[in-house]
Amino acid sequence: MSSKAKKVTRFRVLVVDDHASAREAVTDVLREARYFVVACASATEALARLTGEMFDVVVTDLQMPGMDGLEFIREIERRRLNVQVLMITAHGSVGTAVEAMRHGAFDYIEKPFDAVALERSVAQACDRGVATGDSDVDYAAGISPPMNTMIGSSPAMRQLRARIDQVAATDETVLICGESGTGKELVARAIHASSRRAAGPLISLNCPALSAQLTESELFGHKRGAFTGAEADRVGRFEAAHTGSILLDEITEIDLPLQAKLLRVLQERSFERVGASETVAVDVRVLATTNRDLLAEIGAGRFREDLYFRLAVVPIVLPPLRERAEDVLELAEYFLDQAAARLGRPRVELDSRVRELLISYQWPGNVRELQNIITRACVLNQGEAITAAELRPWLRESGIANNCLPSEPAMDDAAEMGITLDEMERRLIIATLRRCDGHRAKAAERLGIGLRTLTGKLKVYGYAPREKDFAVVE
Repeated sequence: MSSKAKKVTRFRVLVVDDHASAREAVTDVLREARYFVVACASATEALARLTGEMFDVVVTDLQMPGMDGLEFIREIERRRLNVQVLMITAHGSVGTAVEAMRHGAFDYIEKPFDAVALERSVAQACDRGVATGDSDVDYAAGISPPMNTMIGSSPAMRQLRARIDQVAATDETVLICGESGTGKELVARAIHASSRRAAGPLISLNCPALSAQLTESELFGHKRGAFTGAEADRVGRFEAAHTGSILLDEITEIDLPLQAKLLRVLQERSFERVGASETVAVDVRVLATTNRDLLAEIGAGRFREDLYFRLAVVPIVLPPLRERAEDVLELAEYFLDQAAARLGRPRVELDSRVRELLISYQWPGNVRELQNIITRACVLNQGEAITAAELRPWLRESGIANNCLPSEPAMDDAAEMGITLDEMERRLIIATLRRCDGHRAKAAERLGIGLRTLTGKLKVYGYAPREKDFAVVE
Protein backbone atom coordinates (compact mmCIF):
# COMPACT_ATOMS: atom_id res chain seq x y z
CA MET A 1 0.00 0.00 0.00
CA SER A 2 1.45 3.35 -1.01
CA SER A 3 2.07 5.93 1.70
CA LYS A 4 0.48 8.42 -0.69
CA ALA A 5 -2.72 6.45 -0.94
CA LYS A 6 -5.93 8.41 -0.68
CA LYS A 7 -7.38 8.92 2.78
CA VAL A 8 -11.03 8.07 3.27
CA THR A 9 -13.14 9.26 6.17
CA ARG A 10 -14.56 6.63 8.46
CA PHE A 11 -17.92 8.33 8.83
CA ARG A 12 -20.71 6.98 6.63
CA VAL A 13 -23.71 9.12 5.67
CA LEU A 14 -27.00 7.97 4.11
CA VAL A 15 -28.77 10.69 2.09
CA VAL A 16 -32.51 10.19 1.46
CA ASP A 17 -34.44 12.43 -0.97
CA ASP A 18 -36.87 11.64 -3.78
CA HIS A 19 -35.69 14.62 -5.86
CA ALA A 20 -32.61 13.58 -7.82
CA SER A 21 -31.12 17.08 -8.09
CA ALA A 22 -31.45 17.78 -4.35
CA ARG A 23 -30.14 14.32 -3.49
CA GLU A 24 -27.11 14.78 -5.73
CA ALA A 25 -26.41 18.26 -4.35
CA VAL A 26 -26.30 17.02 -0.75
CA THR A 27 -24.27 13.98 -1.77
CA ASP A 28 -21.71 16.10 -3.65
CA VAL A 29 -21.23 18.47 -0.70
CA LEU A 30 -20.65 15.64 1.75
CA ARG A 31 -18.35 13.69 -0.56
CA GLU A 32 -16.32 16.84 -1.10
CA ALA A 33 -16.08 17.02 2.72
CA ARG A 34 -14.68 13.45 2.54
CA TYR A 35 -17.58 11.52 4.00
CA PHE A 36 -18.50 8.13 2.57
CA VAL A 37 -21.99 8.77 1.17
CA VAL A 38 -24.76 6.48 -0.06
CA ALA A 39 -27.87 8.03 -1.65
CA CYS A 40 -31.42 6.61 -1.68
CA ALA A 41 -34.53 7.85 -3.49
CA SER A 42 -37.03 6.71 -0.84
CA ALA A 43 -37.36 5.98 2.85
CA THR A 44 -38.24 2.37 2.07
CA GLU A 45 -34.99 1.90 0.17
CA ALA A 46 -33.08 3.63 2.97
CA LEU A 47 -34.52 1.30 5.63
CA ALA A 48 -33.33 -1.68 3.61
CA ARG A 49 -29.80 -0.22 3.55
CA LEU A 50 -29.90 0.55 7.27
CA THR A 51 -30.89 -3.04 8.00
CA GLY A 52 -27.82 -4.49 6.33
CA GLU A 53 -25.18 -1.76 6.67
CA MET A 54 -23.76 0.61 9.27
CA PHE A 55 -24.21 4.36 8.89
CA ASP A 56 -23.27 7.11 11.28
CA VAL A 57 -25.69 9.77 10.02
CA VAL A 58 -28.89 9.84 7.97
CA VAL A 59 -29.75 13.08 6.15
CA THR A 60 -33.39 12.87 5.06
CA ASP A 61 -35.86 15.15 3.35
CA LEU A 62 -39.22 15.72 5.05
CA GLN A 63 -41.60 15.74 2.09
CA MET A 64 -41.35 12.42 0.22
CA PRO A 65 -44.01 10.26 -1.45
CA GLY A 66 -44.99 7.03 0.30
CA MET A 67 -43.19 7.06 3.64
CA ASP A 68 -42.36 10.68 4.44
CA GLY A 69 -39.40 11.84 6.50
CA LEU A 70 -41.29 11.92 9.80
CA GLU A 71 -42.60 8.37 9.35
CA PHE A 72 -39.08 7.32 8.39
CA ILE A 73 -37.65 8.74 11.63
CA ARG A 74 -40.37 7.07 13.67
CA GLU A 75 -39.48 3.75 12.04
CA ILE A 76 -35.79 4.26 12.83
CA GLU A 77 -36.79 4.91 16.44
CA ARG A 78 -39.06 1.85 16.52
CA ARG A 79 -36.27 -0.40 15.20
CA ARG A 80 -33.80 1.22 17.62
CA LEU A 81 -31.20 1.75 14.93
CA ASN A 82 -28.02 3.38 16.20
CA VAL A 83 -27.75 6.28 13.76
CA GLN A 84 -27.94 10.07 14.05
CA VAL A 85 -30.68 11.65 11.91
CA LEU A 86 -30.75 15.12 10.35
CA MET A 87 -34.04 16.35 8.86
CA ILE A 88 -34.08 18.72 5.87
CA THR A 89 -37.25 20.79 5.92
CA ALA A 90 -38.71 23.73 4.03
CA HIS A 91 -39.34 27.02 5.82
CA GLY A 92 -42.70 26.87 7.58
CA SER A 93 -42.37 23.21 8.58
CA VAL A 94 -40.49 23.86 11.81
CA GLY A 95 -43.27 22.30 13.88
CA THR A 96 -42.87 19.03 12.03
CA ALA A 97 -39.09 19.21 12.44
CA VAL A 98 -39.50 19.62 16.18
CA GLU A 99 -41.78 16.58 16.17
CA ALA A 100 -38.97 14.68 14.41
CA MET A 101 -36.58 15.68 17.21
CA ARG A 102 -39.06 14.32 19.73
CA HIS A 103 -38.72 10.96 17.97
CA GLY A 104 -34.94 10.92 18.06
CA ALA A 105 -33.76 13.18 15.24
CA PHE A 106 -30.53 14.94 16.19
CA ASP A 107 -31.34 18.21 14.43
CA TYR A 108 -33.03 19.78 11.44
CA ILE A 109 -31.81 22.06 8.62
CA GLU A 110 -34.10 24.53 6.93
CA LYS A 111 -34.10 25.05 3.17
CA PRO A 112 -32.42 26.80 1.55
CA PHE A 113 -29.14 25.96 3.29
CA ASP A 114 -25.53 26.37 2.25
CA ALA A 115 -22.76 23.78 2.13
CA VAL A 116 -21.10 25.13 5.30
CA ALA A 117 -24.30 24.74 7.34
CA LEU A 118 -24.79 21.18 6.05
CA GLU A 119 -21.20 20.17 6.77
CA ARG A 120 -21.39 21.69 10.26
CA SER A 121 -24.61 19.86 11.12
CA VAL A 122 -23.31 16.51 9.86
CA ALA A 123 -20.03 17.00 11.75
CA GLN A 124 -21.96 17.73 14.96
CA ALA A 125 -24.08 14.63 14.43
CA CYS A 126 -20.93 12.56 13.97
CA ASP A 127 -19.47 14.05 17.15
CA ARG A 128 -22.59 13.09 19.05
CA GLY A 129 -22.45 9.55 17.66
CA VAL A 130 -18.86 9.21 18.81
CA ALA A 131 -19.68 10.59 22.25
CA THR A 132 -22.56 8.21 22.75
CA GLY A 133 -20.87 5.16 21.32
CA ASP A 134 -23.16 5.09 18.28
CA SER A 135 -20.11 5.54 16.06
CA ASP A 136 -16.68 3.94 16.26
CA VAL A 137 -14.05 6.51 15.34
CA ASP A 138 -11.32 3.91 14.83
CA TYR A 139 -13.07 1.14 12.92
CA ALA A 140 -15.79 1.08 10.31
CA ALA A 141 -17.70 -1.79 11.93
CA GLY A 142 -18.64 0.28 14.97
CA ILE A 143 -20.75 -1.70 17.41
CA SER A 144 -23.00 -0.10 19.99
CA PRO A 145 -25.16 -1.60 22.68
CA PRO A 146 -28.88 -1.10 22.10
CA MET A 147 -30.28 1.95 23.84
CA ASN A 148 -30.49 1.53 27.62
CA THR A 149 -28.54 -1.76 27.59
CA MET A 150 -26.26 -1.76 30.63
CA ILE A 151 -23.87 -4.69 30.81
CA GLY A 152 -22.22 -5.82 34.04
CA SER A 153 -23.09 -7.68 37.24
CA SER A 154 -20.39 -6.31 39.55
CA PRO A 155 -21.40 -4.75 42.89
CA ALA A 156 -20.71 -1.32 41.40
CA MET A 157 -23.11 -1.94 38.51
CA ARG A 158 -25.79 -3.37 40.77
CA GLN A 159 -25.52 -0.26 42.93
CA LEU A 160 -25.69 1.94 39.83
CA ARG A 161 -28.87 0.24 38.60
CA ALA A 162 -30.47 0.65 42.01
CA ARG A 163 -29.59 4.37 42.02
CA ILE A 164 -31.05 4.78 38.51
CA ASP A 165 -34.32 3.18 39.64
CA GLN A 166 -34.48 5.55 42.61
CA VAL A 167 -33.71 8.65 40.57
CA ALA A 168 -35.90 7.79 37.58
CA ALA A 169 -39.07 7.82 39.70
CA THR A 170 -38.58 11.55 40.41
CA ASP A 171 -38.38 14.69 38.28
CA GLU A 172 -35.22 15.96 39.97
CA THR A 173 -32.22 17.29 38.06
CA VAL A 174 -29.42 14.71 37.79
CA LEU A 175 -25.69 15.32 37.38
CA ILE A 176 -23.88 12.28 35.96
CA CYS A 177 -20.11 12.33 36.53
CA GLY A 178 -17.48 9.98 35.19
CA GLU A 179 -14.45 9.57 32.97
CA SER A 180 -14.80 9.54 29.19
CA GLY A 181 -16.01 6.19 27.94
CA THR A 182 -17.79 5.10 31.12
CA GLY A 183 -21.28 5.40 29.62
CA LYS A 184 -22.66 8.66 31.02
CA GLU A 185 -25.14 9.18 28.20
CA LEU A 186 -26.26 5.57 28.46
CA VAL A 187 -27.13 6.20 32.13
CA ALA A 188 -29.02 9.36 31.18
CA ARG A 189 -31.05 7.44 28.61
CA ALA A 190 -31.79 4.72 31.15
CA ILE A 191 -33.05 7.33 33.62
CA HIS A 192 -35.31 8.89 30.99
CA ALA A 193 -36.61 5.52 29.75
CA SER A 194 -37.54 4.46 33.29
CA SER A 195 -39.22 7.74 34.20
CA ARG A 196 -42.80 8.96 33.83
CA ARG A 197 -41.47 11.10 30.98
CA ALA A 198 -40.48 8.09 28.87
CA ALA A 199 -43.27 8.81 26.37
CA GLY A 200 -41.82 12.29 25.88
CA PRO A 201 -38.66 13.19 23.97
CA LEU A 202 -35.09 12.99 25.21
CA ILE A 203 -33.31 15.87 23.47
CA SER A 204 -29.54 16.14 23.88
CA LEU A 205 -26.89 18.75 23.17
CA ASN A 206 -23.18 18.01 22.91
CA CYS A 207 -21.94 21.20 24.57
CA PRO A 208 -18.26 21.09 23.44
CA ALA A 209 -19.21 20.95 19.76
CA LEU A 210 -20.51 24.52 19.44
CA SER A 211 -19.42 28.12 19.94
CA ALA A 212 -21.02 30.15 22.74
CA GLN A 213 -23.42 31.92 20.34
CA LEU A 214 -24.48 28.72 18.63
CA THR A 215 -24.89 26.94 21.97
CA GLU A 216 -27.27 29.65 23.20
CA SER A 217 -29.28 29.41 19.98
CA GLU A 218 -29.36 25.61 20.16
CA LEU A 219 -30.57 25.68 23.76
CA PHE A 220 -33.13 28.47 23.60
CA GLY A 221 -33.81 29.06 19.90
CA HIS A 222 -33.70 32.43 18.16
CA LYS A 223 -35.76 34.92 16.19
CA ARG A 224 -35.00 35.71 12.60
CA GLY A 225 -32.34 38.42 12.38
CA ALA A 226 -31.15 37.94 15.97
CA PHE A 227 -27.56 37.63 14.72
CA THR A 228 -25.67 37.19 11.48
CA GLY A 229 -26.83 34.02 9.81
CA ALA A 230 -30.15 33.82 11.70
CA GLU A 231 -32.25 33.82 8.54
CA ALA A 232 -35.33 32.17 10.08
CA ASP A 233 -36.95 31.52 13.45
CA ARG A 234 -35.51 28.51 15.23
CA VAL A 235 -36.93 26.39 18.03
CA GLY A 236 -34.34 25.53 20.70
CA ARG A 237 -33.75 22.20 22.36
CA PHE A 238 -35.36 23.16 25.66
CA GLU A 239 -38.56 23.88 23.79
CA ALA A 240 -38.28 20.69 21.74
CA ALA A 241 -37.85 18.70 24.97
CA HIS A 242 -41.18 19.94 26.43
CA THR A 243 -42.85 17.13 28.50
CA GLY A 244 -39.64 15.11 28.25
CA SER A 245 -35.98 15.46 29.26
CA ILE A 246 -32.99 17.40 28.01
CA LEU A 247 -29.45 16.03 28.25
CA LEU A 248 -26.63 18.57 28.46
CA ASP A 249 -23.59 16.49 27.58
CA GLU A 250 -20.28 17.73 29.06
CA ILE A 251 -21.90 20.81 30.59
CA THR A 252 -18.59 22.20 31.87
CA GLU A 253 -17.82 23.32 28.30
CA ILE A 254 -20.55 26.00 28.44
CA ASP A 255 -19.12 29.52 28.81
CA LEU A 256 -19.68 31.45 32.07
CA PRO A 257 -22.11 34.07 30.64
CA LEU A 258 -24.33 31.30 29.25
CA GLN A 259 -24.09 29.41 32.54
CA ALA A 260 -25.93 32.35 34.16
CA LYS A 261 -28.79 32.06 31.65
CA LEU A 262 -28.92 28.33 32.13
CA LEU A 263 -29.17 28.83 35.90
CA ARG A 264 -32.33 30.86 35.40
CA VAL A 265 -33.90 28.15 33.26
CA LEU A 266 -33.19 25.57 35.96
CA GLN A 267 -34.76 27.83 38.57
CA GLU A 268 -37.82 29.01 36.65
CA ARG A 269 -38.22 26.56 33.74
CA SER A 270 -38.66 29.52 31.40
CA PHE A 271 -36.49 31.50 28.97
CA GLU A 272 -36.51 33.87 26.00
CA ARG A 273 -35.32 32.97 22.55
CA VAL A 274 -32.27 34.89 21.35
CA GLY A 275 -33.50 38.20 19.95
CA ALA A 276 -37.02 37.85 21.39
CA SER A 277 -38.78 39.28 24.45
CA GLU A 278 -41.56 36.70 24.84
CA THR A 279 -41.04 34.27 27.73
CA VAL A 280 -41.39 30.59 26.87
CA ALA A 281 -42.35 28.19 29.70
CA VAL A 282 -41.36 24.53 29.45
CA ASP A 283 -41.91 21.34 31.41
CA VAL A 284 -38.50 19.70 31.13
CA ARG A 285 -36.33 17.47 33.28
CA VAL A 286 -32.64 18.33 33.07
CA LEU A 287 -29.92 15.67 32.95
CA ALA A 288 -26.29 16.78 32.70
CA THR A 289 -22.97 14.97 32.31
CA THR A 290 -19.36 15.90 32.93
CA ASN A 291 -15.98 14.18 32.85
CA ARG A 292 -14.34 16.90 34.94
CA ASP A 293 -13.97 17.58 38.67
CA LEU A 294 -16.58 20.30 39.07
CA LEU A 295 -15.30 21.45 42.45
CA ALA A 296 -11.89 22.01 40.87
CA GLU A 297 -13.54 23.87 37.97
CA ILE A 298 -15.37 26.08 40.49
CA GLY A 299 -12.11 26.78 42.33
CA ALA A 300 -10.47 27.77 39.04
CA GLY A 301 -13.32 30.15 38.24
CA ARG A 302 -14.46 28.20 35.18
CA PHE A 303 -17.81 27.01 36.56
CA ARG A 304 -20.48 28.77 38.60
CA GLU A 305 -20.94 27.41 42.10
CA ASP A 306 -24.67 28.26 42.14
CA LEU A 307 -25.17 26.37 38.89
CA TYR A 308 -23.34 23.38 40.33
CA PHE A 309 -25.73 23.20 43.28
CA ARG A 310 -28.71 23.48 40.93
CA LEU A 311 -27.38 20.61 38.82
CA ALA A 312 -26.14 18.32 41.59
CA VAL A 313 -29.54 17.74 43.18
CA VAL A 314 -28.96 14.04 42.64
CA PRO A 315 -25.35 13.31 41.62
CA ILE A 316 -24.44 9.94 40.14
CA VAL A 317 -20.77 8.99 39.84
CA LEU A 318 -19.93 6.27 37.32
CA PRO A 319 -17.07 3.94 38.29
CA PRO A 320 -14.27 3.53 35.73
CA LEU A 321 -13.89 0.09 34.18
CA ARG A 322 -10.65 -0.57 36.09
CA GLU A 323 -12.67 -0.43 39.33
CA ARG A 324 -15.12 -3.09 38.16
CA ALA A 325 -12.84 -5.66 36.56
CA GLU A 326 -15.53 -8.31 37.12
CA ASP A 327 -17.47 -6.76 34.24
CA VAL A 328 -14.67 -6.76 31.66
CA LEU A 329 -15.21 -10.28 30.36
CA GLU A 330 -18.99 -9.90 30.41
CA LEU A 331 -18.67 -6.76 28.31
CA ALA A 332 -16.17 -8.43 25.98
CA GLU A 333 -18.54 -11.35 25.39
CA TYR A 334 -21.37 -8.92 24.69
CA PHE A 335 -19.29 -6.99 22.15
CA LEU A 336 -18.26 -10.29 20.50
CA ASP A 337 -21.95 -11.19 20.03
CA GLN A 338 -22.69 -7.73 18.65
CA ALA A 339 -19.75 -7.92 16.25
CA ALA A 340 -20.84 -11.30 14.92
CA ALA A 341 -24.35 -10.01 14.27
CA ARG A 342 -23.13 -6.78 12.70
CA LEU A 343 -20.49 -8.37 10.48
CA GLY A 344 -22.63 -11.35 9.50
CA ARG A 345 -19.91 -13.78 10.60
CA PRO A 346 -19.71 -16.68 13.06
CA ARG A 347 -18.98 -15.59 16.60
CA VAL A 348 -15.28 -15.32 17.43
CA GLU A 349 -13.96 -16.73 20.73
CA LEU A 350 -11.25 -15.51 23.09
CA ASP A 351 -8.48 -17.81 24.22
CA SER A 352 -7.66 -18.10 27.93
CA ARG A 353 -4.64 -15.79 27.81
CA VAL A 354 -6.76 -13.03 26.28
CA ARG A 355 -9.11 -13.21 29.23
CA GLU A 356 -6.22 -12.80 31.65
CA LEU A 357 -4.88 -9.88 29.61
CA LEU A 358 -8.24 -8.06 29.50
CA ILE A 359 -8.75 -8.39 33.25
CA SER A 360 -5.24 -7.18 34.15
CA TYR A 361 -5.30 -4.13 31.84
CA GLN A 362 -6.16 -0.73 33.36
CA TRP A 363 -8.49 0.49 30.54
CA PRO A 364 -7.73 4.23 30.46
CA GLY A 365 -10.37 4.54 27.72
CA ASN A 366 -12.93 2.59 29.78
CA VAL A 367 -15.79 0.71 28.07
CA ARG A 368 -15.37 2.57 24.80
CA GLU A 369 -11.75 1.41 24.55
CA LEU A 370 -12.75 -2.18 25.27
CA GLN A 371 -15.48 -1.94 22.65
CA ASN A 372 -13.02 -0.64 20.05
CA ILE A 373 -10.45 -3.32 20.83
CA ILE A 374 -12.98 -6.16 20.51
CA THR A 375 -14.41 -4.63 17.33
CA ARG A 376 -10.96 -4.30 15.80
CA ALA A 377 -10.09 -7.90 16.61
CA CYS A 378 -13.36 -9.16 15.07
CA VAL A 379 -12.94 -7.12 11.89
CA LEU A 380 -9.39 -8.41 11.35
CA ASN A 381 -10.05 -11.96 12.52
CA GLN A 382 -9.42 -14.83 10.09
CA GLY A 383 -11.65 -17.40 11.81
CA GLU A 384 -9.38 -18.49 14.67
CA ALA A 385 -9.76 -17.69 18.36
CA ILE A 386 -8.50 -14.21 19.26
CA THR A 387 -5.10 -14.49 20.94
CA ALA A 388 -3.25 -12.30 23.43
CA ALA A 389 -0.59 -11.66 20.78
CA GLU A 390 -3.22 -9.95 18.61
CA LEU A 391 -4.49 -7.66 21.35
CA ARG A 392 -1.31 -6.88 23.29
CA PRO A 393 0.14 -4.31 20.80
CA TRP A 394 -3.10 -2.30 20.85
CA LEU A 395 -3.13 -2.26 24.64
CA ARG A 396 0.55 -1.30 24.86
CA GLU A 397 -0.08 1.91 22.95
CA SER A 398 -2.08 3.24 25.89
CA GLY A 399 0.45 1.65 28.23
CA ILE A 400 3.31 3.65 26.78
CA ALA A 401 1.35 6.86 27.11
CA ASN A 402 0.90 6.09 30.81
CA ASN A 403 4.41 4.76 31.46
CA CYS A 404 3.02 1.32 32.22
CA LEU A 405 4.33 -0.89 29.46
CA PRO A 406 3.49 -4.55 30.03
CA SER A 407 6.41 -6.89 30.34
CA GLU A 408 7.48 -9.14 27.46
CA PRO A 409 7.92 -12.92 27.58
CA ALA A 410 11.46 -13.95 28.54
CA MET A 411 13.94 -13.82 25.68
CA ASP A 412 15.15 -17.27 26.69
CA ASP A 413 11.94 -18.71 25.33
CA ALA A 414 12.27 -17.00 21.96
CA ALA A 415 13.56 -20.01 20.02
CA GLU A 416 10.99 -22.33 21.57
CA MET A 417 8.21 -19.88 20.70
CA GLY A 418 9.39 -19.56 17.10
CA ILE A 419 9.91 -15.80 17.31
CA THR A 420 11.41 -14.10 14.25
CA LEU A 421 14.39 -11.74 14.29
CA ASP A 422 12.11 -8.76 13.55
CA GLU A 423 9.90 -9.72 16.47
CA MET A 424 12.95 -10.05 18.73
CA GLU A 425 14.02 -6.55 17.72
CA ARG A 426 10.55 -5.20 18.45
CA ARG A 427 10.51 -6.79 21.90
CA LEU A 428 13.98 -5.47 22.73
CA ILE A 429 12.94 -1.93 21.74
CA ILE A 430 9.72 -2.05 23.74
CA ALA A 431 11.42 -3.60 26.77
CA THR A 432 14.11 -0.89 26.69
CA LEU A 433 11.52 1.84 26.36
CA ARG A 434 9.66 0.37 29.32
CA ARG A 435 12.78 0.39 31.45
CA CYS A 436 13.33 4.04 30.50
CA ASP A 437 9.79 4.88 31.69
CA GLY A 438 8.70 5.71 28.15
CA HIS A 439 11.52 8.29 27.62
CA ARG A 440 12.36 7.87 23.93
CA ALA A 441 15.66 9.81 23.90
CA LYS A 442 17.04 7.70 26.77
CA ALA A 443 15.83 4.50 25.13
CA ALA A 444 17.42 5.43 21.81
CA GLU A 445 20.75 6.15 23.54
CA ARG A 446 20.65 2.83 25.40
CA LEU A 447 19.81 0.95 22.20
CA GLY A 448 22.59 2.69 20.28
CA ILE A 449 20.27 4.09 17.60
CA GLY A 450 19.11 7.58 16.69
CA LEU A 451 15.92 9.07 18.10
CA ARG A 452 14.49 9.41 14.57
CA THR A 453 15.19 5.71 13.92
CA LEU A 454 13.47 4.75 17.17
CA THR A 455 10.45 6.91 16.37
CA GLY A 456 10.21 5.37 12.90
CA LYS A 457 10.26 1.86 14.31
CA LEU A 458 7.59 2.74 16.89
CA LYS A 459 5.40 4.02 14.08
CA VAL A 460 5.82 0.70 12.29
CA TYR A 461 4.84 -1.10 15.50
CA GLY A 462 1.77 1.11 15.86
CA TYR A 463 2.86 2.93 19.02
CA ALA A 464 3.17 6.47 17.67
CA PRO A 465 0.35 8.98 18.28
CA ARG A 466 -2.26 8.80 15.51
CA GLU A 467 -3.77 11.57 13.47
CA LYS A 468 -7.10 12.55 14.96
CA ASP A 469 -8.87 12.84 11.61
CA PHE A 470 -10.98 9.69 11.79
CA ALA A 471 -9.37 8.53 8.55
CA VAL A 472 -7.56 5.49 7.31
CA VAL A 473 -5.14 5.01 4.47
CA GLU A 474 -6.29 2.77 1.66
